Amino acid sequence: MDKKQIGSNFFIPMPVVLVGTQAAGKANFMAVGWITRANGNPPMIACGIGNHHYTPKGIAEMKTFSVNIPSSDLLEKTDYCGIVSGEKTDKSQVFDLFYGSLETAPMIRECPVTLECRLVQSVLLPTHTLFIGEIAGVYANGDVIKDGKPDFAAIDPLFLTMPDNRYWTLGKYAGDAWSAGKNLIQR
Repeated sequence: MDKKQIGSNFFIPMPVVLVGTQAAGKANFMAVGWITRANGNPPMIACGIGNHHYTPKGIAEMKTFSVNIPSSDLLEKTDYCGIVSGEKTDKSQVFDLFYGSLETAPMIRECPVTLECRLVQSVLLPTHTLFIGEIAGVYANGDVIKDGKPDFAAIDPLFLTMPDNRYWTLGKYAGDAWSAGKNLIQR
């Protein structure tokens, strides 16, 4: 099969989260699609946020942030938090908030899973800053935990695709990691 050049603005579906921080004394949230696990132990997460946004100022000032995983029923509010700036719009009243042990990373009660993070490092890139945070606490609704583990179908997370800029939900189960390929191991 021939391969065709489709440009450089392509990436596999990315989870969509709401990054929260305190900015100018108020809770602020921003929709972020560039996020990934960055380290195993201690557990760390990394998110890329455009340098022109308001949220990086709050993260840099407070040295904490939250990562809130919205379910698909929060699509409208999630997108809203990505299209209005916290510099001009007070987003502190959009959600019911709570705080964990860090006390400075606002989290969203309506999100089935939330993480509070302590800033470890900021990496300045040409258009974005990569914020790396150590996960200090994870909070989950009881109805998204099954046999002591997260039930991702119940969490119902959102995903972002580029360059079409569309939201998606989780697809079907495909197999077990570190197991599905065992039949190919040469013995």
